Amino acid sequence: MTNKTLRGLYAITDTKLLANNFAEAIEQTLLGGARIIQYRDKSTDTDRRLKEAQIIRKLCDKYDATFIINDDIKLAIDSQADGVHLGKDDHDIKQARQRLGNEKIIGTSCYNQLQLALEAEQAGADYVAFGAFFNSSIKPEAIAAPLSIISEAKLKITIPVCCIGGITAENAGQLTDAGADMIAVISAVFNSENNSQSIQQASHTLSRLFSA
Repeated sequence: MTNKTLRGLYAITDTKLLANNFAEAIEQTLLGGARIIQYRDKSTDTDRRLKEAQIIRKLCDKYDATFIINDDIKLAIDSQADGVHLGKDDHDIKQARQRLGNEKIIGTSCYNQLQLALEAEQAGADYVAFGAFFNSSIKPEAIAAPLSIISEAKLKITIPVCCIGGITAENAGQLTDAGADMIAVISAVFNSENNSQSIQQASHTLSRLFSA
């Protein structure tokens, strides 16, 4: 794993938004330039979750993208994902590393707390995520994070920084200008009104922020 792997548009799936066109939407996002896909599904439908994760694995292989599973270490192993993303109530980073091995990616949510990022790097995380930076329709109750935490983190940690929360084509430039290595989005790409062409275009618009 290199930091180059962890740079660019980081698209997160949403079961409701992708209910009718799962594989096509993922592929269009990758065609638009997304570099990381996170499979996020909180349901208990084990068979469907594995099937969908395997679809993403094949598509990420096709487009040379990185595949991350949200929360579920077993699913990450079963689907041969590139790693997992952990929240504050999920598995311990060191325990996750023991189960996944040294080659897999482990990311963790740090919300608006730089200290959590410092501790995560010490524990062996490969990247940290801060946010929400803007009002989020997906998580309206999310903790707010200031833009200043990006530059502060870049001074104090060496692993990549991901930003999440209410990110759109209109405000994403503020985050990349501040030093974000990745911007994580859900509805900005997988909007319920988007068709295949608009998913690809939305992905392309956000991905271009990293082309400089």
